[in-house]
Amino acid sequence: MKKTITAILRPDDTWSRHSEGAFLPLRDGRVLFAYSRFSSTWQDDAPSHIAGMVSGDGGETWSEPRALLTAQPFGVTNVMSVSLMRMANGDVGLFYIVKQTETINRIMLARSNDEGETFYRQVDCTASIAQGYYVLNNDRVIRLSTGRLVLPLAYHRGGHSSRGGVRFDGRSYVVTLLSDDDGETWREGREVVFPPFTHTTTGLQEPGVIELQNGVLYGYARTDQGCQYEFTSSDGGDTWTGAQPSPFTSPASPMKIARHPSGPLFACYNPVPAYNGRPMAPAGWHRTPLTLTRALRDGEPFSPFFLLEDDEDRGFCYPAMCFVSPSRLLLAYCSGGEEDKACLARLTLCRLDEEESGEMSR
Repeated sequence: MKKTITAILRPDDTWSRHSEGAFLPLRDGRVLFAYSRFSSTWQDDAPSHIAGMVSGDGGETWSEPRALLTAQPFGVTNVMSVSLMRMANGDVGLFYIVKQTETINRIMLARSNDEGETFYRQVDCTASIAQGYYVLNNDRVIRLSTGRLVLPLAYHRGGHSSRGGVRFDGRSYVVTLLSDDDGETWREGREVVFPPFTHTTTGLQEPGVIELQNGVLYGYARTDQGCQYEFTSSDGGDTWTGAQPSPFTSPASPMKIARHPSGPLFACYNPVPAYNGRPMAPAGWHRTPLTLTRALRDGEPFSPFFLLEDDEDRGFCYPAMCFVSPSRLLLAYCSGGEEDKACLARLTLCRLDEEESGEMSR
């Protein structure tokens, strides 16, 4: 395959961070890319909004970014972490996090009936569950073959100490939100997935889910145990098996799995875990190299396929993937280095094209 970088969004004096986006093909053939754009600092709690840009040539060139959704209507300063979906009624659905307080996040679904130009309605997906700090990674919401929508969330405990300080537990476990009416109402799955290990600072963070062709849901989450952990559901995300180590070695960095239109699964992740003695660039957080691997059929091992990035002075993470044709894959991922202050601050968009017929699907 041939990789072509089509856009790099670098931090500057106006925008301190560009990160965590998602793609969606539009009805007129264009592609929408929405992402989190920050000001002031690169940290997660910095002022931010959802920005978007479009491509009319399959991801080769992109328009100038513009603000799609801001934090001000919620009385907060921070919204981030985008997933995009074509809704059953034809709407563009944009899922994102509203950071309400230091210990409370809300997950929102914004709906657009003019292909992302404006958003006419907001649904609070977390309205029916206990308030807390829920993390929905970018490019994570999926629709099952049954029509059910699944939001895989990491839940972090938080609260206030007796001395007035805020407590936040970096160790999380996995919660699923489910909707059987195209996002109108949401409920929590009957079971959560707890980490099966005790010596950890991460627990099970930033989960993702993919539906296998037999209807089983395959879930995965990042850990500090040297690999992604995996778990499965046979009832659409209501109940889950216990988490166990997966074949995907990894630092504490998110993975993304997507399905090619013809069936193969593609996984984008950092395959080298943090280990004693491994050098780490201060801004890179062990998140290099970044690779794309493939399994031709469900249940087969993923094998090394394509090296995307391997700069040891940078970090590459939070991938988004979209097959805009059987022979073209669009990718976006954070790619910052020391000059950006953190790997989260810079965003790279690229396309992967077949160099020979059938290369992606065989």
